[in-house]
Amino acid sequence: MSETGTPQTHQAGQGVPAEPNSANSQQSAAQPPACADLADREGSPCLFAHALGVCGIILLCAGAGLAEATASDWPQWRGPTRTGHASADAPVPAALPKESKPLWKISVGPGFSSPVVAGDKLVYLDEQGGQEVAHVLEAGTGQELWRLAYAEALRDELGAGPRSTPIVDGDRLYAQSCKGEFRCLALADGKIIWQTSFEKDFGVRFLGGGGEGGTATRRGNNGSGVIDGDHIILPVGSTQGASLVCFDKRTGRVIWKSQNDEAAYSSLMMATLAGAPQVVALTAEALMGVGQLDGKLLWRVPLKTFAKRHAATPVILGDTVTVNSTTVGLVCTRISRKGDEIKASPAWVNKAMKINLSTPVAVGHYLYCQGPNRDYVCVDALTGELKWSQPGFGQGRKDNSSTIAIGSRLLVLAEDGQLVLIAADPEKYRELARLQVCGNTWCFPAYAAGRIFVRDSQHLICLDLMAVEAPAAKPTS
Repeated sequence: MSETGTPQTHQAGQGVPAEPNSANSQQSAAQPPACADLADREGSPCLFAHALGVCGIILLCAGAGLAEATASDWPQWRGPTRTGHASADAPVPAALPKESKPLWKISVGPGFSSPVVAGDKLVYLDEQGGQEVAHVLEAGTGQELWRLAYAEALRDELGAGPRSTPIVDGDRLYAQSCKGEFRCLALADGKIIWQTSFEKDFGVRFLGGGGEGGTATRRGNNGSGVIDGDHIILPVGSTQGASLVCFDKRTGRVIWKSQNDEAAYSSLMMATLAGAPQVVALTAEALMGVGQLDGKLLWRVPLKTFAKRHAATPVILGDTVTVNSTTVGLVCTRISRKGDEIKASPAWVNKAMKINLSTPVAVGHYLYCQGPNRDYVCVDALTGELKWSQPGFGQGRKDNSSTIAIGSRLLVLAEDGQLVLIAADPEKYRELARLQVCGNTWCFPAYAAGRIFVRDSQHLICLDLMAVEAPAAKPTS
């Protein structure tokens, strides 16, 4: 980032093909991608594709290589397409219940990891007795099917327990610990199929202790990997040529390694930008895209900020990538091609939008997100212009809200545990309902089959948002 706040760019670099890693077992084949359905606030076709001169919206379905995912699943970080959007056929709540009456509620240990749902199973991670533990439940009842302690837990002044969200892919469960222990487990019973250690296998020494450094080596591996067909790519964060590592998701064999950046807290995205399929990563040092098949560096924008505190997931719209941090604000980069060269160039910067932890959700060509001033905001993704700001979100700490788009409506889980139903309207803030559902939380909820699964520091709660009583009929004369 230059002194004026404009991203600097350069190209080049090469991924490093790697020798196989010790592993075993196999996995079911992935289905072809199916992109998220977007609509504007009234549900009409969105204007963003026309505005960018592309033939359709490519809210790129990172993780669309997930095997056997059903329409109502929420099997990974930020949902079926990692965009914060529910599936196109997900039921849209017309209102919220007048009071919180959970279908079920269970006690859980510490952790900021989000729950995920696949079919009739729910997975969550927590800390129990100094260990990170994976739990698999019946999604409809909250009844535990099995649990497995899989790694030593992290504890710092922010709390204890896992911070990376697991992934369910077919009959496999993938879980990553704060200290960089990664496990592929059988979803049926928790048997370890393959595993890797960021420290032992890639030289990433976990330092812990917070301090000035804001990278994963001090605050824990928070970012989630991404499934791409038969592969899984992880934000390993090794400065020895393995910032990103691509594995065979069935066996753990290393396919390629790429780059030398430390990992921050951001999760990876898959995208096709300027015609090139790629992994998009916001590391502790930069925003970059590397080739899907070989890890070759395609483009890179230095974004080295104070404490390297990059927590947001890149937002992909057309051939643009938008990221945010508390230091640089909201930054949009355009990816283009000239011949064989792929370039990254500044599209716009909104320095005032110093959004810390939250990731925006795009509906049409508008971004909806927790703002920097205890507010909720709508920003035009074409220009970076603030459309509106609504106060009353956040508690003056490291304010955070989680946003789920369902059709033309937004479900926002605020840091104080209030669930707010909002119209995705770029003209003005329109609140439709509000309900206190849990205590203070930084955990992204899961939405599946009309039910929302929320987690705070003590409980995991399931609420049916479609079981809202219809207004009483007026008597006839």
